[in-house]
Amino acid sequence: MLRCGLLGKTLAHSYSPAVHGLLGDYEYRLYEKDEWELADFLRHGDFDGLNVTIPYKETVLPYCDELSAAAEKLKNVNTLIRRADGSLYGDNTDEAGFRYMLKKSGVDPKGKTVLILGNGGAAKTAAFVLNDLGAASVSRYSRHGDLPWQELKSRDDGQLLVNATPVGMFPETEQSPVDLRCFPRLEAVFDLIYNPPRTLLLKQSEELGIASFGGLSMLAAQAKRAAELFTGEAIADEKIAEIEAALSKEKEQMI
Repeated sequence: MLRCGLLGKTLAHSYSPAVHGLLGDYEYRLYEKDEWELADFLRHGDFDGLNVTIPYKETVLPYCDELSAAAEKLKNVNTLIRRADGSLYGDNTDEAGFRYMLKKSGVDPKGKTVLILGNGGAAKTAAFVLNDLGAASVSRYSRHGDLPWQELKSRDDGQLLVNATPVGMFPETEQSPVDLRCFPRLEAVFDLIYNPPRTLLLKQSEELGIASFGGLSMLAAQAKRAAELFTGEAIADEKIAEIEAALSKEKEQMI
């Protein structure tokens, strides 16, 4: 049986084992590792395939012997495959996941002013996709990135907002990265967090009558693509909706 799993630092919030349990017949474990453990684990760990999450999507790049076109252009990896010769192949399935999330939302970013919260791999992936789809401008704000967080206060022109930070994620669910009342022109909010399904940010969005979309669809779509890489077998896109429905039912008590 294939040995797969999720690599990250803190993984108690993860739905990934449940998702992959619906996708294929392979073992799926959680690998919580500190930075000092990464090199040995990536070179000698007992895995055939991995998903990679916060904070290691960029950290794993130097350990990859080959990158997909998506991982190369985005400069971050969220899926690793150990080949028969022991080499590591790095791919990025977040791009496909975010494209699916946008498509499902029905929101067209073409010509829109987009504000992205965060400076990690997910934020950069979202920025790439939004630019590719014709957004008029895409700005990324973070506490340690190119655009200082405090400058967000002056961005009352934002039409779409994407939260690609972990603020509001389980177990710190009573936090929100921003007050949406500061953005009077907002048409839609995308929160890439999936646990909880409705973050404080999304709840405020709903209260203000702004279209809101959680990260569960992105999680399911990128996991479907990762499972295809793990197994080498195609999976129908209809499986994404099945996974969303199953997880929504299971987690509805968290809403």
